[in-house]
Amino acid sequence: MTDLTLYHNPRCSKSRGALELLEARGLSPTIVRYLETPLNATQINALLGKLGISARQLLRTGEEEYKSLNLADAGLSEQQLIAAIAAHPKLLERPILEVGDKAVIGRPPEKVLELLP
Repeated sequence: MTDLTLYHNPRCSKSRGALELLEARGLSPTIVRYLETPLNATQINALLGKLGISARQLLRTGEEEYKSLNLADAGLSEQQLIAAIAAHPKLLERPILEVGDKAVIGRPPEKVLELLP
C-alpha cells in the first residue's frame, strides 16, 4: 500500500480517533505532529491540492488566532491564508490523512477510511 501520513495533534480527540481507526486495521502511518514541526507554505499548498479544497476550508475558525488575525476577511488571498496557517499551525484543520496523491480531513475520524483500499 502507498505510504500513509497522518497530520496529527495528540491532544485532539478526533485526531486520536483517526489514528486508532488506522491502527485497528494494522496500519502504521507516518505521524507528523504539525504543531511541533509546522508545515511551510509549499507543503500546505501541496496538501490543499491533494485535499481538493481552498485554504479557507482548511482553517480552524474557532481558534483565537483566526479572530485576532482577522482571517474572516473575505478579501484575503489564498496565499495570505496559507501564510497564516504556516505561521500559526494551530489554524490547520485536523486530522488529515495523506495517501499518495490524495488526502482527507478526518472529521469525523471515520472519513480517513475513505482513502483506504
